[in-house]
Amino acid sequence: MVEKYTREQFWKLYEKLPPELKEAVFSEEIAENIWNICERNEVDEISEVARYVGRVLMGILPPDEFQTTLEKEIKLKKEKAKKITQEINRFIFYPLRPYLEKIYKIEIAPPVKMEVAPLKEKPKRDIYREPIE
Repeated sequence: MVEKYTREQFWKLYEKLPPELKEAVFSEEIAENIWNICERNEVDEISEVARYVGRVLMGILPPDEFQTTLEKEIKLKKEKAKKITQEINRFIFYPLRPYLEKIYKIEIAPPVKMEVAPLKEKPKRDIYREPIE
């Protein structure tokens, strides 16, 4: 269960953050990344995902607990929560790695490269060639 915080407690935590994380908490780019990630993975609970990303950025929710939090609190299936976590790690948490490592006193590994299978193309008939007799 995720601990509840008052508005005042959030602001006290916010004031202690490094400037880079303060900026990230209200970043339009990060909000857009969260929106795109949720859309790609067909997740309607965008505001909930954003809430837990914010908690990671604020130093409340360790990054390594993010996936299980999505599974428990938003009731996402494990595979979907894993995909979302991988993308959020890659596009949001990893660029902020030095600052997150500092507040959590942990080392964040580089994102795992996700291999994309090449598209299989069907052989096409060349309609511009004339038959040879």
